Amino acid sequence: MATNRTFTMVKPDAFGDGNTGAITQMIEAAGFKIVAMKLTRLSAEAAGKFYKVHNERPFYKDLCAYMSSGPIVAMILEKDNAVSDFRKLIGATNPANAEEGTIRKRFAKSIEANAVHGSDSDENAEIEGSFFFSGLERVS
Repeated sequence: MATNRTFTMVKPDAFGDGNTGAITQMIEAAGFKIVAMKLTRLSAEAAGKFYKVHNERPFYKDLCAYMSSGPIVAMILEKDNAVSDFRKLIGATNPANAEEGTIRKRFAKSIEANAVHGSDSDENAEIEGSFFFSGLERVS
């Protein structure tokens, strides 16, 4: 059964380009409620912990360096079928393959600098959300 929460991050490129507000507007217009949100910056070590699932992949070091290169905005979102609906809203990882009207089609620069992260499963949404937010930081 699908849960009603997912996790996202506005990545350093999108934050640095001043797109956080427009991305947040798209999220809310799609019916998501923001239940936790913070501006932060990942250290290389924290990025390594967050992306540890990819530590054997050739892109891991570059990913950690990129994700620690500037501020990010972390959010927990709520909506029925949150994970699957959010994956549709953000679009394909490669912005060249993303559908019109998606966040990545509008704001991404490349596969790596693809504007936002979105959890790929209910389980990962809980793990990723808990990485950034305590229970006290979540609106119920």
